[in-house]
Amino acid sequence: METIIFYILSGIIILFAVASVTSRKILRAVIYLLFVLIGIAGLYFLVDYNFLAAIQLTVYGGGIIVLFIFAVLLIHHVELELEKTALKKKLIAGALSASGLLVTLWAISTYPFPETTSTYTSIEVADIGRKLLSYEDGGFILPFEVISVLLVAVMIGAIVVAKGSKLSEDRSRKTEVGSQKSEDGSEKLTENN
Repeated sequence: METIIFYILSGIIILFAVASVTSRKILRAVIYLLFVLIGIAGLYFLVDYNFLAAIQLTVYGGGIIVLFIFAVLLIHHVELELEKTALKKKLIAGALSASGLLVTLWAISTYPFPETTSTYTSIEVADIGRKLLSYEDGGFILPFEVISVLLVAVMIGAIVVAKGSKLSEDRSRKTEVGSQKSEDGSEKLTENN
């Protein structure tokens, strides 16, 4: 049964990954990427890595995809169609992808995976949480907080980049309106004198 579920999830991941890369509509590509990330979370659930699957769904499937959609909607390019790629670029990308696949398969097939005799012990999510928020040696509270600050900075940067041209246009309009008002005011002062 697990083998069938694995092949179904793998098929979903491959199908939506190809759809995400080949889609010319940017919003559709983001939605296809969401299904890829959900499929990967399904694989994590299948091998009993529940914490990693939950992180995959919340951080990537929830946070990053929402950030992508937020950026697309901010720049008002929901129906943006990407330009067609030249055949030469497609062939180069295909050759690089195929060579990367071959190197990966070669590395996996030649690596001597040692057989383990130890029994598998499941790690509870509560233990991971204690380790993440620990101040003691081996704790991860500082990297955890640094990553949260980094994500906030990335979000602010995405908003600034997405709104960059609009902000500069608004500032130039305000400057033009302000200069027109000051010119009108100075003319009125000279007329009164």
